[in-house]
Amino acid sequence: MKIDDLNSLRTAPILNEIDSKIIRKELKVIMKNADWFTVGIMAPSFKNGLNVIREMEKRFRWQKLKVSTEVSMEGPIFLKANQNSGEIHARIEYGLGEGIIISCHKNQDSVMAITLGPFPLDFFS
Repeated sequence: MKIDDLNSLRTAPILNEIDSKIIRKELKVIMKNADWFTVGIMAPSFKNGLNVIREMEKRFRWQKLKVSTEVSMEGPIFLKANQNSGEIHARIEYGLGEGIIISCHKNQDSVMAITLGPFPLDFFS
């Protein structure tokens, strides 16, 4: 499996160790060329989604993002973390799969973002 194979999926696949290594290697090259990132997390709960963001901050040495919009009830969550604004917004959303979507952005407006995933929720832990 390669990173492009994930793009057509609605929910993250279970990856074996070999596929995970291949995809991590491809992802590293793509992320290296980006100036900043947005991350979408589709998770079973707010706490779970926020833990995924915090793991990614550690792994990539990102500045800690501020939770700007939180949800007051339990349920499946969509979290959007924007490195450019430094904010995380959350909303309850039913019918989503599970996984992590990463958009790699350049500072030039003329360059389109590259969106990758979904990656499994434990991909960066």
